[in-house]
Amino acid sequence: MYVKDYMSAELITITPQTSVTEAQDLLRKHDINRLPVLKNDKLVGLVTKDLINRNLPSNTTSLSRNEINYLLEKTTAEDIMATKLHSVNPDTLLDHAATIMSENNLGVLVVLENDRLVGVITDKDIFNAFVDISGTREPGTTIVVELDKDREGVIEEIGDALVESANNLTHMIVYYHLENSIRIVISVNTDRVHNLVQAIEKRGYEVKSVTKKTN
Repeated sequence: MYVKDYMSAELITITPQTSVTEAQDLLRKHDINRLPVLKNDKLVGLVTKDLINRNLPSNTTSLSRNEINYLLEKTTAEDIMATKLHSVNPDTLLDHAATIMSENNLGVLVVLENDRLVGVITDKDIFNAFVDISGTREPGTTIVVELDKDREGVIEEIGDALVESANNLTHMIVYYHLENSIRIVISVNTDRVHNLVQAIEKRGYEVKSVTKKTN
């Protein structure tokens, strides 16, 4: 799966001269958290709800409400925007994008194609992608199989068990780097999996759990 499959492409953008007050209004109106800043159609920064909050006068300020509003009108996106942004392209794999976000403690990546802004992808988008990949939104059953070590032909044998039991695989995830085991999570589109469990165990695998998904 690619970044382009989950990124937000319909973006509300601002210019460096946009006031903080106007940026606040746009965030509120469109119920979003981030505004890319464009200058001559080129991305130059990002204004976020958090950045705005950090630049607001503190509650202990002696300024009046009118004075605060005046300052916010005079403060522009250029004054507070983040300019050191991490980017990916639309064809970046989601797992690579997720790794960049995790390693750099990021909540968003801008998506550029030939230096042109085409979208943003957030940690929430990555989370939604993981939910789709795992198949938890779809009805059926999830079966967790564990191996004490990897060996050749595992996927083929699981496939044979599915054919033998006349079950259709909808999703599969393999977890490595677990302590003393490898975990395979398979999803099928039925709750009648007794024959499948038997077929898997007959091939020497341990079925750790069988969970019916309710959607």
